[in-house]
Amino acid sequence: MTPFLSVLTSVVAWVAAMLTVASLAVVGPARLRAAWGGVRARLWDSRRAIAVLCTVLLASAVGRSWLLDVSRLFGVQATALIYKLEGGFVAWVQATFAGPALTAYFSWVYVYGYAFLLAFPVVAYLALPRTVTLRRLFVAYALNYGIGLALYTLIFAHGPRNVMPEMVTPLLFANQPDVMALTSEVNVNSNVFPSLHTSLAVSVGTFAVLTREEYPRWTPVGVTLSLSVVVATMYLGIHWLTDVIAGFALAFGSVYLAHRFVEPRGEGLSPGDDAGERPGSGTGADD
Repeated sequence: MTPFLSVLTSVVAWVAAMLTVASLAVVGPARLRAAWGGVRARLWDSRRAIAVLCTVLLASAVGRSWLLDVSRLFGVQATALIYKLEGGFVAWVQATFAGPALTAYFSWVYVYGYAFLLAFPVVAYLALPRTVTLRRLFVAYALNYGIGLALYTLIFAHGPRNVMPEMVTPLLFANQPDVMALTSEVNVNSNVFPSLHTSLAVSVGTFAVLTREEYPRWTPVGVTLSLSVVVATMYLGIHWLTDVIAGFALAFGSVYLAHRFVEPRGEGLSPGDDAGERPGSGTGADD
């Protein structure tokens, strides 16, 4: 088995196990059973938001290498500016806090915890009787990726591990060298501003806070895991603090716009009645 397939298999196995445990502990067996019969209808009702997300992901996958060339030739060369703004902050983080236990934790969080963090809300919000939160989640994901791709094209910058190799160690690859086979398929070392790991993780954390009444157990878990991802991006030497701040701004902006673009439907229904969410029944902004 190639290193890429080995790591991918490991990620899928970890995420599947965590999704099973979280679904039972957070969503609950009763709600899962009740929601099962309406899954197809909810997915159909969310089809436009899903299509938007798939389109953005496809554009990113197909155009990433070409847009990287455009960024390298015509983008704003921001590496020196970022370094001037914050200097050796990431190097200080590593020098102050790096240790075997934290390195193992943040390496796990960056790869496995992050994948679970993005996947679980889809399961949780698919189990809700109305699709508004699920549709907003998909749109927020699409906005993060779409705006992030545009910024990657406009701004060309290398991460701290490339700028300060004598001071910043690529701890993720030092701790789990096989992970490089996976990360190289989705990232390049000039895709740093903003930090999409940060923006997507913080988006999920924000949704966890906004849905605390529906899933009170998920809120502390989701927020803690999302903040762990944020710290991991700097601790592992992958992103600058500037990238992380931009990631927070992108996350909050994406969640805000998702709530503006996607209107609730069937607000007069009683709990558990999703008749107003069946195909063709709504007049939301994404219809």
